Amino acid sequence: MTATGGVPAAYPPELARFTAAPPDAYRTVRYGSATDQYGEYWPGGDGSVVVLVHGGYWRSRYRLDLMHLVAADLNARGYAVWNIEYRRMDMPGGGWPGTFDDVAAALDAVVGLGDDAVDPARVGLIGHSAGGHLALWACCGRKPNSGARTVPAAVVSLAGVCDLTLAARLGLSDGAASELLGGDPDERPEVYAQADPMARVPIGVPQLVVHGTADTHVPVVLSRRYVAGVGPEAELLELPGVDHFELIDPGRPRGPASPRSWHDCCPPTGRPPGADRAPRGPVAVPPPARSAPGQ
Repeated sequence: MTATGGVPAAYPPELARFTAAPPDAYRTVRYGSATDQYGEYWPGGDGSVVVLVHGGYWRSRYRLDLMHLVAADLNARGYAVWNIEYRRMDMPGGGWPGTFDDVAAALDAVVGLGDDAVDPARVGLIGHSAGGHLALWACCGRKPNSGARTVPAAVVSLAGVCDLTLAARLGLSDGAASELLGGDPDERPEVYAQADPMARVPIGVPQLVVHGTADTHVPVVLSRRYVAGVGPEAELLELPGVDHFELIDPGRPRGPASPRSWHDCCPPTGRPPGADRAPRGPVAVPPPARSAPGQ
């Protein structure tokens, strides 16, 4: 059901399987008065929280329930999870700047969730597809003493639309980026300068950018270009033969040259693949202090 009790449009079977969730695993919490200004809070852990941002090229037919498998897996491993919804570009108030304002407000709301302690120094973001773009954008300008209630410790982009200008010029998903921002980069350069993480690098937060080479929805070149432009605060994890939705399926086996579970991309131990070789610090969501189940 939706936040207002309506019945959402059905997903095709290949997407519906992502929406399964354990009974009573989360509670719905509103962060604003609009219909889609809410999130699902999965309590747990000892203060470390992961904020999930779903994708769908910013369109309303895709919802936060696509992140249920990721939320359940993280929750079982000792993380609290704040899985957020937001107004999409084809909804009243969505697009630029409403969609962006919602994600920022939802991120700030994480510090006041329920009775469970949330450590604002141990908040990470994970976004998939268009949610990868929004997760990266939400970190821009959030520095200590900036006035933001939440300053993320790290962000993970999974098949993210990291480069809005290139996405618009390629016309991805029937011109979704141009629709989101109300025009193409030549028509609205000032908006792209604010809305595109690629235009705001460095963003000041450690980043892990994950993309499969078999992705036909969001080309891997967007992540390659983004990481090349960011410099040492970001690391690219490119997965040969992996498609778009495998990145939000924690149990899907991958090829022998790729991680076998989503947690190899974002391990609770706090060190991503290749971190031992990297000259910079680890890029991962802040880990819970207790040992994660199944490790």
